[in-house]
Amino acid sequence: MKVYNTLSKKKEEFVPLEEGKVKMYVCGPTVYNYIHIGNARPMIVFDTVRRYLEYKGFDVNFVSNFTDVDDKIIKKAQEEGTSAEEVSKRFIAECKKDMAGMNVKPATKHPLATEEIDGMIEMIQKLIDDGYAYVKNGTVYFRARRFKEYGKLSHKNLDDLQSGGRALLVTGEDEKEDSLDFVLWKPKKEGEPAWESPWCEGRPGWHIECSVMSKKYLGDQIDIHAGGEDLVFPHHENEIAQSEAANGKEFSKYWMHNAFLNIDNHKMSKSLGNFRTVREISEQYDLQVLRFFMLSAHYRSPLNFSAELMEASKNGLERIVTAVGNLKHLLGTAQTETLREEEKELLEKTKAYVAGFEAAMEDDFNTADAIASIFELVKFANTTANAESSKEYLQSLQELIVKLSDVLGLIVDKEEEILAEDIEALIAERQAARKEKNFRRADEIRSELLEKGIILEDTREGVKWRRA
Repeated sequence: MKVYNTLSKKKEEFVPLEEGKVKMYVCGPTVYNYIHIGNARPMIVFDTVRRYLEYKGFDVNFVSNFTDVDDKIIKKAQEEGTSAEEVSKRFIAECKKDMAGMNVKPATKHPLATEEIDGMIEMIQKLIDDGYAYVKNGTVYFRARRFKEYGKLSHKNLDDLQSGGRALLVTGEDEKEDSLDFVLWKPKKEGEPAWESPWCEGRPGWHIECSVMSKKYLGDQIDIHAGGEDLVFPHHENEIAQSEAANGKEFSKYWMHNAFLNIDNHKMSKSLGNFRTVREISEQYDLQVLRFFMLSAHYRSPLNFSAELMEASKNGLERIVTAVGNLKHLLGTAQTETLREEEKELLEKTKAYVAGFEAAMEDDFNTADAIASIFELVKFANTTANAESSKEYLQSLQELIVKLSDVLGLIVDKEEEILAEDIEALIAERQAARKEKNFRRADEIRSELLEKGIILEDTREGVKWRRA
């Protein structure tokens, strides 16, 4: 299995630190709002990496944090007149709903930064004791140049960074020994959450959080550290510096980063008005379509989100779902139980599609080519399965398509679709319940239909419905 390592800038053979086990850390979102589709890409990509490793028999310890103390969270809390804790708790719950909609498996552990402060203080103190960090007026800084390999992940030249950072020296940060130095701990400001420390009442810098949570739940060394390419510098570069300085060991063997997501060929930003949340997408599409879209390109390729590409993804996913539905229908009417000789030969041929799927995934998780192999298998099933097929043959094909799709986190074995006349009958029952002021039953019917993928819209012309 080959993995592209940002550290070496090349594909490398994947060899875990411990045979049969993988320790994997993925930087999670800062929870101050609903997650956007830029957040969704690493969630889906690295969930798929995890799923494939598990498919290959690895025991994966998968840790992904929630950053629940941050300037953006504090700003949101101040705007709402509430606490940072209330904001972060609310949006962690909302994030988990969206992750479930995208069929992202819960991590082995989802640590919260605010619950790991003691470990952060301990690591910072060690860095101070070993000369890698220093205190100025309550703020603790990391000496970047003291770590001789600083810049090895981002492949940045320290002198270039130095010249680029000189502006910092005239922005009130001149208490730093060097403009490259970064914050490990900072004093609190009025109205901000804070914790006691040996240096001042304050809170941790962003970078130290992940180093400590990774160390606590995975150990000093891990196999894979992953996230979006925007995290390479400074976040992951700084994580390496402080982790390796504190632990005296290589932090992570493999560094994986997904490329950016654009919207209609423009960078996503609130100022351009093209900022899209996963929740907004869920009002137009089943989030399985979003997952299919994300996996339809290689994770290291830039991806462009557009209505046309989402429609193409919807159609692509439906091809697989329809094939599985057809096989289930044929299974219900099949006359013979066991495989015939010619069917055994046909099933032998399916091994080539599985081999193609695995070869794609083993080549740095090329999900686009893996989906192409599933399409070939679907075409094979559509052309070889018929009313004369045995139950065993039909079931083997169905299970194989479902199994490979599941590795990609795609749910293709859908419950029977609710018929239009059944929808109309439930809408009529709902209208009657509302006339009788039985709003509880009316809400139950709306929820029941929503669970079956039917969205109701109350308009002046009456109730309209559409499939999600």
